Amino acid sequence: MSDLTTLPHRFDAKKDTCRAIIETPKGCRNKFDYDPESNLFMLGGLLPEGMMFPFDFGFIRSTLGDDGDSLDILVLMDAPAHIGCLIEVRLVGVIEAEQIEDGNKETNDRLLGVAIHSYDHEDITPSTMSARRCSHSSKSSLSLTTNNAGSVQSLGHGRPEKSHQVFEGWH
Repeated sequence: MSDLTTLPHRFDAKKDTCRAIIETPKGCRNKFDYDPESNLFMLGGLLPEGMMFPFDFGFIRSTLGDDGDSLDILVLMDAPAHIGCLIEVRLVGVIEAEQIEDGNKETNDRLLGVAIHSYDHEDITPSTMSARRCSHSSKSSLSLTTNNAGSVQSLGHGRPEKSHQVFEGWH
């Protein structure tokens, strides 16, 4: 089996679409991480009782963020996906964030996407995806997706045009 992180992401700049792989489904307390050596998803952590992921959380294949991992994405869907599910998404924004671990500061942005096959979120566009709409979940989403590896700070929200910058050199 091929390493999932190396398969093409099929980014389409005109449609603002690409493919994502879900690591942790919405509503889950378990945080799963893709392990390229085994080509399996491994339990990477457990959220405290009463906390759960507010969105499906995954990564964009064949990309590399400043933190050395594939680009992260929070996906809005009608129902939670399964671990390892390949989802075509429409990019609607970016949560810009910095993560501090062991005294080192690094950029660790999260792309925001809507599943192409979504009825509940089909009306979300970059202009309707304002900071107000996702700000209440962005800080909790950021802290949940860091595996408690340090502190994380939201720097704001960007539109999909910002996400095009992260794809430069990857398509």
